[in-house]
Amino acid sequence: MMRQRDKTQALLFLSLCAFTAVNLTPVIWGVLTSIKQPVDAFSVPPKLIFAPTFEFHWQVWVEKAFWHYLINSVVISVSTVVTSVSIGTMAAYGLSRMRNQASRGLLFGLLAMRMFPHILLAIPFFVLARSLGLINTYPAMILALVAINQPFTIWLMRSFFVDVPHELYEAAAIDGCSAWQVFARVALPVVRPGLWVTALFSLLLAYNEFLFALVLTGPDTKTLPVAIAEYGGEDINYWSLSAAAAVGIMLPIVAFMMALQRHLVRGLALGAIKG
Repeated sequence: MMRQRDKTQALLFLSLCAFTAVNLTPVIWGVLTSIKQPVDAFSVPPKLIFAPTFEFHWQVWVEKAFWHYLINSVVISVSTVVTSVSIGTMAAYGLSRMRNQASRGLLFGLLAMRMFPHILLAIPFFVLARSLGLINTYPAMILALVAINQPFTIWLMRSFFVDVPHELYEAAAIDGCSAWQVFARVALPVVRPGLWVTALFSLLLAYNEFLFALVLTGPDTKTLPVAIAEYGGEDINYWSLSAAAAVGIMLPIVAFMMALQRHLVRGLALGAIKG
């Protein structure tokens, strides 16, 4: 019995390793392309032994000033996360305490809003932003991303609040806590790992948004996905530039996930055991 279990675990481990290798192949290929000369990057068969160069990373971040677009992406993403998670957390807490038909209808309406294709909403957002004079400004992108990501934030945070035992709320109320104190001092500390998970996914959605950034931003507020899209096409030198910029885009998110790894694991496991 023990030997059979060991075989199963070994097979599962090998399967996970193979799955990870398949998913990491594009990333590794992009990293290698960013440090290869175009003649090496597009050679057939691919060259595994080559003289690495950081010329394209220098061009991207220094000569082409991609650091400015990075700042734009960070400002828009962080502002979106702070606004969206703050509003979504309070809304999710209220909806988790409501167990009636009205709350279910509201949740379904939020989910239906999230189902709309972005291309369908891009034009109305553009017309609204232009009429308010917000094109090429941070508020236009932030408000649009908050509106798009809010249903996701509410649904995800509600799933964490639903798993909190109601006895905790009742005990806090008996001790004399107001409704706001129950939320701030009881509910929030319990679901804090879930807040990190929600913040991370909201950050990923905002950081990688392309369509709305293409429509609502301009030269002063352009984000990294839009800036990278300007390079590519027929000139193979642009492929190395795009690869260098893509690697640079990944690094802040990878660093953020590594820093929050402990909280993410706890957040993803939140609610797995109730009682």
